[in-house]
Amino acid sequence: MIPLEEVYKEYSDMIFRWILARTGSEHVAEEITQETFYQAVLHADSYDYSCKVSTWLCSIASNKLKEYYRKNPVLAVAEENDAVAEGPEAAVIADAQRLELYRAIHLLPEPAREVVHLRAFGDLSFREIGDIFGKTENWARVTYYRAKTALRKELEKNE
Repeated sequence: MIPLEEVYKEYSDMIFRWILARTGSEHVAEEITQETFYQAVLHADSYDYSCKVSTWLCSIASNKLKEYYRKNPVLAVAEENDAVAEGPEAAVIADAQRLELYRAIHLLPEPAREVVHLRAFGDLSFREIGDIFGKTENWARVTYYRAKTALRKELEKNE
């Protein structure tokens, strides 16, 4: 049996950050993170060691996130940006740029969109991303590179 307390200490922050990047809400990220680990505790005996613990947890979190989206099709607007910039104009510009980037990421096809989220917002390694998708580390690298190229083109098009 896997030591669940150690698993929580090691992976809870990663799961939280990944969900936060997807939802933009700390409250929702906390809720889904808790539900992910609750499900992990309930089904710890089903973990068969065929993948890394992080991969197993990410698949649970992904399912919980999909369930959340089904129940809440219209997500609340992300919590206010607490960045203290060089005045209100800089904050508005930064918000607009961030929204434009999120829009461009949203336009990416799957699995490229998910790879970008996992890498950029979840801080996962290419190896971990490959494991999540059941692919190689190289596949994750190539998919991420192609997604970045597509994002760059989309953002340049809108300048």
